[in-house]
Amino acid sequence: MSPAFAAGQRIAALGSVRHVGIVTDETVGRLHAESLESALGAAGLASSRITVPPGETSKSFSMFAEVCDGLLAAKIERKDVVVALGGGVVGDLAGFAAATLRRGVRLVQVPTTLLAQIDSSVGGKTGINARHGTNLVGACHQPALVLADTAVIDTLPLRERKAGYAEVLKYGLINDPGFFEWCERHGEAAMAGGAERDHAVRVSCAAKTAIVLSDEHEHGERALLNLGHTFAHAIERIVAYDNSRIVHGEAVSIGLALAFRFSARLGLCPGQDTVRVLRHLARMGMPTTLADVPGGVGSADTMLDAMAQDKKVSAGQLTFTADVLDFLATEISGA
Repeated sequence: MSPAFAAGQRIAALGSVRHVGIVTDETVGRLHAESLESALGAAGLASSRITVPPGETSKSFSMFAEVCDGLLAAKIERKDVVVALGGGVVGDLAGFAAATLRRGVRLVQVPTTLLAQIDSSVGGKTGINARHGTNLVGACHQPALVLADTAVIDTLPLRERKAGYAEVLKYGLINDPGFFEWCERHGEAAMAGGAERDHAVRVSCAAKTAIVLSDEHEHGERALLNLGHTFAHAIERIVAYDNSRIVHGEAVSIGLALAFRFSARLGLCPGQDTVRVLRHLARMGMPTTLADVPGGVGSADTMLDAMAQDKKVSAGQLTFTADVLDFLATEISGA
């Protein structure tokens, strides 16, 4: 049974589905939408396709309205299904539309990037970006089904495959030293595909699922999943979500490196651990400094201002100490 045909059968098996609204982007749609539509048709399901431009800028109020209008025009009902066919941007955007359309329509995630397969498609976070920052408008809406075909990753450019690796590594860094050691030994093989990649996807999904089950709405343990992301989201905001300058996974890689260097500076992380993390990221060809952002990020104050709008701010305060401004100034100067 082909992966596409299996998707049609699995979605039909959810029950009471009459019509499927497929949300995808122009790039993924050209590669995979027709096979999914054929599989849905073979399973007795009608489908309609809503296509958005690729890239982070599609996570906007205007595109959210366009997707919702498209789904309503297709007469997607509450017992129907919205399918997010694409990477993290499509998953977040389509997921938020599903969460709000008719006050909640079932969502199926069909992630087509490594990053989406091991992170954003699992856990139920959906949303769009606002002028003030990343993912500031959204909802928790758990998918009824996640279908990840790891072979699809082979269609991605090397840059996208490498960018997704930062999120894989994160799971080893937050609570699984054994998996981090596995990454040190098998990271290159995992990026090449095959059994190592499948293992990395399985471990990452299991790790995120366990954390989400214990803390769905991020009141405690789930905050671990944000490792490096306060820095990363600030970088993305500063570059105006321009994927030609930096993609999300690259920003996360820099964010991880900054988080470990900052922790070492505060005496909260052994220096040798920071060296291991930085060495591994560099070996995998990942960016690790603010100087790696094309065009730069401006001043330390610019970074701090971008960080101040992060969704993890509480009582008007970042979950960092005041030392962060001096740290950022040092990082930007390269001293």
